[in-house]
Amino acid sequence: MVVKVMDLVGESNTSWDDAVKGAVEQASQSAGNITGVEVANLTAGVRDGKIFEYKANVRVAYKE
Repeated sequence: MVVKVMDLVGESNTSWDDAVKGAVEQASQSAGNITGVEVANLTAGVRDGKIFEYKANVRVAYKE
């Protein structure tokens, strides 16, 4: 059995949770059979002292 890993960056205007979920949902369209996800890094864009964009670097594991 071989498990492949795909590195992605999810983005959201509302939360890091939504950024991760969006990345996994997007990955599932091209790489079915996802078996796990690792959140490697969380970052955010700040404007006028407020967070306006959430980003999550994720690694998605899937079987072919």
